[in-house]
Amino acid sequence: MKRASSSPIFNPNSWTYDVFLSFRGEDTRCGFTGHLLNSLVHKGINTFIDDDGLTRGEEISSSLLKVIEESRISIIIFSENYASSKWCLDELVQIFHCHESKQQMVRPVFYKVDPSDIRHHKGSFGEALAKHERRLRENVEKVKLWRTTLTKAANLSGDHFKEGEYEYKFINNLVDEISVQLLNQTYLNVAKYPVGIESRVQDIYQLLSIGTTGRCVAGIWGAAGIGKTTIAKAVYNSIGHRFQGRCFLENVGEKSLSNEGLLHLQETLLSETLGGTNLKVGTVHKGMNVIKQRLSHKKVLLILDDVNELDWLSNLAGATGLFGDGSRVIITTKDKGLLTRNGIKLIYEVKTLDCYQALELFSWYAFDTNEPPVEYVALARRAIDYVQRLPLALKVFGTYLGTLETIDRWQTILDSYKSAPYKEIQKPFRICYDALEEEEKQVFLDIACFFNGKEKDILKELLKDDELDFPEDYIEVLIQKAFISLDYDNRIWMHNLLEQMGKHIARQEPLTEPGERSRLWFHKDVYRVLTENTGTSKIKGILVKFPKPVDILLSAKSFSGMSNLKYFINCNASLSGYCGYLPYSLKLIDWGWCQLKSFPSNFHPKELIVLHMPHSHITQLGKGLMKCLTKVTSLNFEGCKFLKSISDFSGLSNMKSLNLRYCTSLLEIDPSVGFLENLVTLDLEGCTNLEMFPNRVGWKSLESISLKYCKKLKKFPEIVEKMESLRSIYMEASGIEELPSSIGFLSGLHILFANRCEALKNLPCSIYEFQHLSFLGLNHCPKLVTLPNKSNSEVSVSNVGSLPLALQTNSNTSHSPALPKLGAYASQDATYPALISLIILSASPH
Repeated sequence: MKRASSSPIFNPNSWTYDVFLSFRGEDTRCGFTGHLLNSLVHKGINTFIDDDGLTRGEEISSSLLKVIEESRISIIIFSENYASSKWCLDELVQIFHCHESKQQMVRPVFYKVDPSDIRHHKGSFGEALAKHERRLRENVEKVKLWRTTLTKAANLSGDHFKEGEYEYKFINNLVDEISVQLLNQTYLNVAKYPVGIESRVQDIYQLLSIGTTGRCVAGIWGAAGIGKTTIAKAVYNSIGHRFQGRCFLENVGEKSLSNEGLLHLQETLLSETLGGTNLKVGTVHKGMNVIKQRLSHKKVLLILDDVNELDWLSNLAGATGLFGDGSRVIITTKDKGLLTRNGIKLIYEVKTLDCYQALELFSWYAFDTNEPPVEYVALARRAIDYVQRLPLALKVFGTYLGTLETIDRWQTILDSYKSAPYKEIQKPFRICYDALEEEEKQVFLDIACFFNGKEKDILKELLKDDELDFPEDYIEVLIQKAFISLDYDNRIWMHNLLEQMGKHIARQEPLTEPGERSRLWFHKDVYRVLTENTGTSKIKGILVKFPKPVDILLSAKSFSGMSNLKYFINCNASLSGYCGYLPYSLKLIDWGWCQLKSFPSNFHPKELIVLHMPHSHITQLGKGLMKCLTKVTSLNFEGCKFLKSISDFSGLSNMKSLNLRYCTSLLEIDPSVGFLENLVTLDLEGCTNLEMFPNRVGWKSLESISLKYCKKLKKFPEIVEKMESLRSIYMEASGIEELPSSIGFLSGLHILFANRCEALKNLPCSIYEFQHLSFLGLNHCPKLVTLPNKSNSEVSVSNVGSLPLALQTNSNTSHSPALPKLGAYASQDATYPALISLIILSASPH
């Protein structure tokens, strides 16, 4: 039985602030520092400044020490009189204490001062230190510490702002780099209770010879559930700051089964190591070349998690040869032979926790404290012996036993297995599974067979009509009982040991005839059922996933017996032939690279919720089909290069996501799409032949729309009513010639990205109505030669502060000679046209 207690929760991302600003108030508070603070805040960076971040009445010195400790980056603005302040110097000492003890980042800014004056204590810095020495004769050591710390700071690579430079440009570049630093320093969630992890991280640190030159590949090897991924994440958090780029790729074994998966891994590697840059490489071969071009001079940390073969590693990392000197690649695997066969000699074997560590970890999950109550000690030790001190089993079994109210119940559960102890490690999990309610078991099996790694919201929609009144309740039970967890983007994660157990259970019903089972996932069973037409009404879902891509020839009767089929997911098989029937009961179709040119004429999928058919040969979605899609929430036809038309959307009132990226034959979008009340994302990027788009739109829920590279699209639609939800518009390199004045109705707009719109001629005056716009990209728009004026309207800059707008003009002014050179900032007392409030950026962040 659990008892209340505080417990150590390892959360390396629990910073209170992103940035701490250290500065001399009389030098820069109302100028440079104020402008920098404004830009940081508008970029979404949580920044502390000492005159408004503390609660009144607190002891400021002790509070500041704590704030510095809880900030991810400290920006030190060295100005003329910085060293004259004992307060500033004490801040500096604390900053470097945290830099050296906690590896926090420090960013010096030398504002109109020479770094050598700080390094060698000359000029105003030398004079200030001399005064401190005279005044603090009884505390010479303190001044000595200030001198030493100033020298350390000046020796760091920093940013030097010189007299005569454009302040806005310097600040924008600095803030962009800080954003990238923060992105690169995002930590992984390691473990709620990191028992036994620190010593293992130190062992791997030594194995990798961190700090030395050269490149190396190391392996972390051990049994399933023993904590390889957890340890790898902890290593990533611990040493990642030492590298110029870092990337943690999860579930690599599964994702590397197909070229598409490898391509995604390459693009993720590039994106994460290059600070969020979204690169599309097209093919795996091109991806190798791009990785070599962009990363060959970077010191990279790459962790490949859950690897089961290495034949493809050269396509991803080139056995580290594609990375710069000092790079490290870490591979986690259950197969030691995989490492030795590929010449990897640096291997760390993860062993089970020792008895004391296992008891502590079990106790945290069972009792919410680091040790069991005295009366439970013997039972707790029996339990950890039973699960062989395996961390995952300790978590699941401890969570389950912790829900039991009496010591007698513990005794009963453990005694029931005394006469026939299980040797297979999955058996403890089966105990916990058997204790679930029937509905909870069904949801568990669905996740294990079909939805591990999928979005929670999609699963909720799919389960809603599945004889489950409150599907979220069952998902929450599985979370509470440690069967599943949610990752950072709300996707469901189930450990592969639990997934394997669930799949094993599903394959037992019945053992001999796959067509009589509710869930098909094993590739041989799937092949047999689809080619021999042996499917029955008992089949609820099919996952088509082969060790290597295969061809399967369908017949008219392949699906004819599956009247209750709800989920069909094809990962890597090429399904061709004639499909004369698809069940009406289908709720999810995820069928990439489908060879069908059209759906069967008798297909009326009134239960369908998710229809994903990327890169398929579908040519059209006819009226008959579209009328049936009343429950659909997500349509994805990305890369369907033969798709020419889609009929009336008006019946799709539940649709939240529409993805038609790179449908290069698509000529028009039906006007009805403009009034889908629940639509949240609309992506038409790369529809290079799209000419017709709704003239009028009134989306109530839309948050993002992309019209990038729609080169033939000339007109942006009129906005017929206020749309508060829309946050971002991406129309880069489109053919749009002008934006309507009604765009002012987009009161919640944060991003308008219109770079390289070669036909764009003007902007409407209504852009001044945007109250939340944080980025306006207008780079390389050669026909945009003037900016709009608000006739006879001038506003105080202090009143325009609610318009945190970053305007990106052409970095090459010859493209737009008439665009004014606007100052970035103005004094709070001056009155200027509203446009003066725009912050001019010189280069695209993309």
